[in-house]
Amino acid sequence: MAEVIIDHGLLQGLSENDIQDITNICPFGAIIYENTALSVTSSCKMCNLCVKNGPLGLFRLVRENYHIVNKDDWRGVAVYIEIEDGIIHPVSLELIGKARELAEESGMPVLAVAIGSGIKNCVQELKYYGVDKVCCYDNESLAFLLPEPYTSVIEDFILAEKPSVLLMGATTWGRSLAPRVAARMKTGLTADCTKLEIKPNSDLVQIRPAFGGNVMAQIVTPNHRPQLATVRYRVFAAPERMSEATGDIVFKTVKDSLFKSGVEVLEQHRKEQQASISDAEIIVAVGRGVKSQRDIVLFEEFAKLIGGRLACSRPLAEAGWVEQSCQVGLSGRTVKPRLFIALGISGAVQFKAGMENSDYIISINQDENAPIFQISNIAAVGDIYEIVAKLSEKLKNGRASDV
Repeated sequence: MAEVIIDHGLLQGLSENDIQDITNICPFGAIIYENTALSVTSSCKMCNLCVKNGPLGLFRLVRENYHIVNKDDWRGVAVYIEIEDGIIHPVSLELIGKARELAEESGMPVLAVAIGSGIKNCVQELKYYGVDKVCCYDNESLAFLLPEPYTSVIEDFILAEKPSVLLMGATTWGRSLAPRVAARMKTGLTADCTKLEIKPNSDLVQIRPAFGGNVMAQIVTPNHRPQLATVRYRVFAAPERMSEATGDIVFKTVKDSLFKSGVEVLEQHRKEQQASISDAEIIVAVGRGVKSQRDIVLFEEFAKLIGGRLACSRPLAEAGWVEQSCQVGLSGRTVKPRLFIALGISGAVQFKAGMENSDYIISINQDENAPIFQISNIAAVGDIYEIVAKLSEKLKNGRASDV
């Protein structure tokens, strides 16, 4: 923590105008002058502008002393393995691939922590993806995804293995669990990272879009360990499954104290699984170029003709023309299909961040300067209605070779 201290003795002899000028130094309005007293309010952002631009010595930024971690005590790039119904979530394998890259650069081992009930056979699969050590917490009391016990188990893993980095999937469950782990370990957390790099001193550079996607922020946690980051599904590529198993699996004893929870599960009802556009191999996405909601059927039919799924940009999801679950972008889903077709989408930064890793991108837009063209393999300037109608007709008539 930090606070700004004012040396009130230096205010003596200053005029009302001088003091007014001092209050105007703060762009956040945190410096106020009331009842002949100058003070700093809770609006202070600790930006240090008052110290730099105010009268010499009037303002002083005081930081509370804190323990600086010994980085040599923390070794390893760890991945939380998300398992449900005996199935490893694909994002966990993608994170293992990234963990291997970071580990090779830093000379650290790749670790994994798997939690659940009846998962001993399931975790054997991790040995074919280059994990050096898997810590498996298998207990029937961990059958339900309860935040408190799972947080306690991950804390137990961290204290025992001391990983420098812990990566978690930005799934519904991962988004619930990661902040709790960060709070428990009194460390930082960067959500929805799109890129990860590591410095020679083991500091993880966590890169993610900020300010509406207009800036790529580079976030570092230099004084705390472990360094936590969540990553969306389909951001990184999963490694190829190796032909031979490597690494070790250590089955951990789960202490009774770790099961403490303020929540008791009385019944469990499974929600019907819905296909996600994140898993689609072919995606047809529509944007502002669509003139009416009733026209969505035309593009949905085209998507089905080529064996794909319909998706959309944010404006169409907000208008209710297409389901929210089909939105691509920072505030929607991240996708990585073999083929991505963008129809009438200009390609704002926020949208491109959710699909730019697609294998092949085709874009159709009437604006020849549309930003989406910058990342497209094929860019066509034209009317999406006319082009899609002709393509659909040829597909229906079995003349796919002419398309």
